[in-house]
Amino acid sequence: MAITNSPRIGRTWVGVAATFLAIQSAFAQRPQDAGSWRTDFSKTTVELTEVVPGGPPKDGIPPIDHPRFVPTSEAPWLTPREPVVVVSAGGQVRIYPLQILIWHEIVNDVVGDLPVAITYCPLCNTALVFDRRIDGRLLDFGTTGKLRHSDLVMYDRQTETWWQQATGEAIVGTMAGLRLAPVEAHLVAWTMARRYYPKALVLSRETGYQRPYGHNPYLRYDAQPGPFPALFPRKSDPRLPAMERVVTIDLAGAPVAYPFSRLRREEAVHDSAGPLPLVVLWTAGTASAVDSDEFGQGRDVGAVGVFDRRLDGRLLAFEPIGGGRFRDTASGTIWNLLGQAESGPLAGRTLRPIPHGNHFWFAWAAFRPEARLALR
Repeated sequence: MAITNSPRIGRTWVGVAATFLAIQSAFAQRPQDAGSWRTDFSKTTVELTEVVPGGPPKDGIPPIDHPRFVPTSEAPWLTPREPVVVVSAGGQVRIYPLQILIWHEIVNDVVGDLPVAITYCPLCNTALVFDRRIDGRLLDFGTTGKLRHSDLVMYDRQTETWWQQATGEAIVGTMAGLRLAPVEAHLVAWTMARRYYPKALVLSRETGYQRPYGHNPYLRYDAQPGPFPALFPRKSDPRLPAMERVVTIDLAGAPVAYPFSRLRREEAVHDSAGPLPLVVLWTAGTASAVDSDEFGQGRDVGAVGVFDRRLDGRLLAFEPIGGGRFRDTASGTIWNLLGQAESGPLAGRTLRPIPHGNHFWFAWAAFRPEARLALR
């Protein structure tokens, strides 16, 4: 009794007990395959119980580490409406078809002089590009085989930290708490990418793997009422249907989402994210990647572009004129969905693109529940 009644000794045993419980809890949350990882599981920003097996093992969905490319003229296997990711940096443009990304989910590449990870999670419809440099280190990424809120969990091969693909955030490991810098990219139809970037290079089907490229393994996935319950057991935010596509922007601590249903009606939406005045443009002509068995045959979900609408100190406003083109009301200049001025007084100029995503609503609401939903 004397020991337990001593405040000093009592606090010591309370501390030891708390430490023991913390260690016990940490071990209870360690994944079953923890022994195959070099990951520091003592450093996390999320509950490890939220990270669940997705089916394939570590790198069971193999990333592409040595991508090969062909000119646009040598990619006849691409169909007009199928979605592709366009990345431009250092005077170079590269195009990454989702029909390849859907089987690999990650491409480690260098565009111009910029090391990038081109990523795609079909379960959340998140086609996102990140700078692979962080804190002075160059990383390359693989797939953990795990999911959180139905989204791909990546890992870097240098520290085996786990990263959330939908947000670019390190969630488990030595780099937990850090965030990859997003890189501007466009998710558009192949016919648009080829028209505006005829000299671009296209990711080749010669990947070193045998996959049925051109066929969709997620048949009618976005036509169902919600994500697979086993992979997303929580209730989705009811403000929108779970599988509604939303344009997402996460800048300056002011995350916001714009529903495709609104963009389809208005085609040009003017808004701001924090202090940044922006415009979100939409046009028809891009197929869903997770609908039809064959890429390019899915229903038309359209494509978007997001831009800073300031140019030379002027604040521009845009109106749709059809065919994926827009007129700024101040100068009468005609712009395309990629932010390029095609004709008029500002011909040849380009708007500054804003990094954004095309998430399913359930995913964005799970990762950014505090985000503003721009319904009107």
